[in-house]
Amino acid sequence: MKAMLLKRIASLHDNPEPLTLARIPCPEPASDEILIAVSACGVCHTEIDEIEGRTPPSFLPIVPGHEVVGRVVKTGARVSRLALGDRVGVGWIHESSGDIDENISDQFVATGRDANGGYAEFMTVREDYAYPIPECFTDYEAAPLLCAGGVGYRALKLANIQNGDVLGLTGFGGSGHLVLQLARNLYPDSEIYVFARSTKEQAFAMHLGASWAGDTADMPPKPPYAIIDTTPVWRPVLAALGFLRPGGTLVINAIRKEDTDKQAMASIDYAEHLWQEKKVQTVANVTSHDIRAFLEVAASAGIRPEVRVYPLEDANKALHALRSGHIRGANVLAIGQAMNRTINGD
Repeated sequence: MKAMLLKRIASLHDNPEPLTLARIPCPEPASDEILIAVSACGVCHTEIDEIEGRTPPSFLPIVPGHEVVGRVVKTGARVSRLALGDRVGVGWIHESSGDIDENISDQFVATGRDANGGYAEFMTVREDYAYPIPECFTDYEAAPLLCAGGVGYRALKLANIQNGDVLGLTGFGGSGHLVLQLARNLYPDSEIYVFARSTKEQAFAMHLGASWAGDTADMPPKPPYAIIDTTPVWRPVLAALGFLRPGGTLVINAIRKEDTDKQAMASIDYAEHLWQEKKVQTVANVTSHDIRAFLEVAASAGIRPEVRVYPLEDANKALHALRSGHIRGANVLAIGQAMNRTINGD
């Protein structure tokens, strides 16, 4: 089968093509696993963290990718819930303990980091960690829902806001544009402020219903009750802490942060950034329940991911576009036969 392989850790700056197109054996599902013919796989910033070694893969070479959509083409002997032909998705959680806190379990296995992922024509996963895709989404639309959406859903829960509370989103990529749509639906009376470094991202946020959009360093109209940070860097974290209202919560939704501007945190001021019972909450991975629940909510709320599609062979280009920040919504790789229209043809 065709796959994009990561063979060594390197910065994207030093190695502009970190992934190599190769032919590798097709995997065989274990007794409790399914084999998926992959049609689409989203491109997430966590892939960059893996490539550059901030969250290094458990082995090399490895097939990255953890926003996977495809169809079941083979089942293990003990598989009972899924059948041949079912359309399913796989997220960052490849397997874990199954407990309520499986996202922080030492049994957590990450798709595309600790097990081969979806930048390939086929992949295997336990059936408990494969999720039926609602019919209203195309394969390309469904892909970012499986990480950017699922982890964003968890971040919004951890923000613990009520309808009418002001919510801030700093960084406006694949996750931010989905969380904005979700929050608009769940909290119709809440003002939502978006902090983004590019004017195009700010305009996109306003198009999707943001109440205000500005730079990551711009003072918002009101102090938010909570701010969700999805950036890979530190300056927006410091700025967000200063913007929060007393008692507010900063939710950092990132697997890792880059060190490029880490020194900015040396200027943190207790009275300005932390006092008055402000809270910092991190998001650690995602549970299978989060993904399953979010897919249902996304379908009922009419959330529509905006995607740009690249062929599998252009995965390196898609990663560089993501790194530059000049994207609208999410990047997705086209791999196999995708369902590009909804089941009813709309």
